[in-house]
Amino acid sequence: MSAEPAWTRRHSLHALGLLALGGPVWAAGQALPLSASLQGELAVARKARQPLVVMVSLHRCPWCEAVRNNYLAPMHAHEGLAVVQVDMRSAARSRTPDGAATTHDALVRAWGVKVAPTLLFLGPRGTEVAERLVGGATDFYAASLDKRLAQARQALTG
Repeated sequence: MSAEPAWTRRHSLHALGLLALGGPVWAAGQALPLSASLQGELAVARKARQPLVVMVSLHRCPWCEAVRNNYLAPMHAHEGLAVVQVDMRSAARSRTPDGAATTHDALVRAWGVKVAPTLLFLGPRGTEVAERLVGGATDFYAASLDKRLAQARQALTG
């Protein structure tokens, strides 16, 4: 593994894609694990000494696809980022950080999320340990994501 920081590699790959394709790098159909139990997913993240990144998404949302395909799925696959997806308006089953049965839509409403995509950075007991990253339309998304991840990791170690 190179000593080059991960965010620099992501920026470089994104820039190459922009040059080669004349637009954003769109990876086809990358997936994130859907939340089945925030309690269990938080335990796995805690064991890895990481925050749990929760991506709140919406079906057919192009910004959600861009965030998932260009940032979160590659970071999950290549860097082991602890990340799950929660779908707005979905009746898919999950569990709260306390273990209570719920649905994705109920989680989204409980968090007060109104915009997709929204990234939450969760620590112990499901508390937010960094500022939410709301929306996906920004030229500086990678830098914003890296900043929130650094805040979340610092909150867990500090």
